[in-house]
Amino acid sequence: MAHPNRDSSCHRRFGFTLIEMVITVVIVAILATVALPLAEVTMQRAREHEFKAALQQIRGAIDAYRQAVDEGRIVRRTDESGYPKSLEVLTTGVEDAKSPKKTMIYFLRRIPRDPMATDSTLAPSETWGKRSYASPPDEPKAGDDVFDVYSLSSGVGLNGIRYREW
Repeated sequence: MAHPNRDSSCHRRFGFTLIEMVITVVIVAILATVALPLAEVTMQRAREHEFKAALQQIRGAIDAYRQAVDEGRIVRRTDESGYPKSLEVLTTGVEDAKSPKKTMIYFLRRIPRDPMATDSTLAPSETWGKRSYASPPDEPKAGDDVFDVYSLSSGVGLNGIRYREW
C-alpha cells in the first residue's frame, strides 16, 4: 500500500542544478569585483585619516614647544629659532626654566609613525621629512631645528594632493 502523504507522480529534488551553480558563481564574482575596489578605497581613507591625525599631533607639539620658548619656560640661545632641535626632544622632554623644582616638560608621549611610510625598519622619527625654520616651504630641507614635518611618500591622496604637500 502506498504512503498516504507521498504522491508517486511528484518527485522531490535535492541539491542544485549545474545552471544554478554557474549563475551563483557569476553573481558572487560580480559582487567581488565591485567590493574589492571599494574596500581598497576604504583602507586608503583610513590610512589618510591616521596620517592627518599624526600630522596634527606632531605639528601641535612643535607649536606647543615654540609657545613654551616664547613664555620663557625653555631657555633659548640668541642664535636659535625657538623650535625643537629634533622630534625626539618632544618625547624626551626639556627642563622647565620657570619651575623651582626643575621639572620636565613633555610635548608628546611618543612620535607617531608616518602611516604612508613603507619601510617598517625605520624609527618613527625617521619616517618623516623635516623642514627647518630656515628652509622655504616649497623646498623643505632639514636643518638646525624642526619647524614642520611632511611625508616622504610619493603617493597621492584621494583628494588629488600629494601626501608630501599635506
